Amino acid sequence: MKFLVVDDSKLARLSLIKTLKEYEPTAECIEAENGAVAVELFKAESPRVVFLDLTMPVMDGYEALKLMMQIDSNAQVVVVSADIQTQAQVQVLALGAKLMVPKPINSDKMLGILQQLVF
Repeated sequence: MKFLVVDDSKLARLSLIKTLKEYEPTAECIEAENGAVAVELFKAESPRVVFLDLTMPVMDGYEALKLMMQIDSNAQVVVVSADIQTQAQVQVLALGAKLMVPKPINSDKMLGILQQLVF
């Protein structure tokens, strides 16, 4: 199964991938450092699930999410952000994200996320 992990912090990407692989050891993980790269990879690679940060340079997660949903309205995007304000959550869910979870994602959170997604 293919996953796209999008965050401007390499450490955050690696941490999320490590936690993801505890539950999906054979997962193929593609990384993007901003929303613009993420949208291009989303088009080219068709990942099953996208883990998307909101605050990034070049293109933020809101814009990337909007474009991904235009490409595939059934995309499974999980927003992973330090911005846990209600307004942010309402906005990303309205744009089509399946879930919004606060950073960081530990093993328990990852298990809960994977159980809520459709594979």
